[in-house]
Amino acid sequence: MKFGEKLRQLRAEKQASQAEVAEAAGVTKRSYVSYELEGKYPRKRETYKALARYFNVDVNYLLAEDEGFVMEADKQYGPKGKRQAEELVAELSGMFAGGELSEADKDAVMIALQKAYFDCKQDNKKYTPQKYRQDSTKS
Repeated sequence: MKFGEKLRQLRAEKQASQAEVAEAAGVTKRSYVSYELEGKYPRKRETYKALARYFNVDVNYLLAEDEGFVMEADKQYGPKGKRQAEELVAELSGMFAGGELSEADKDAVMIALQKAYFDCKQDNKKYTPQKYRQDSTKS
């Protein structure tokens, strides 16, 4: 289940309005609506924590494997890394649509591809000019 679907379901169970949830999470109503309807994700971990508290669920429930992957890519590699991770997740989701893989197998494939993504990014750091690297350590 996607992040937005989880939010819609939890909000319906709690019989809350989008404005109420947005206020509790410390975001604008427009931002919250974009989470539910447009497939957007919060930029800050604190927002996930506030949503989890409001809905009385574990934050890991909201941070499904693919959302955590996207956030980690953003944290490590900035907007370009986030965009690449979102594209990878979207392409993989399309690949799995209507397929024969079990949920456990899909998760295993997703985890393996995420590991490969981060390994490749780390390996390719040596080809990035020093002035463009986000960290100050030399490889």
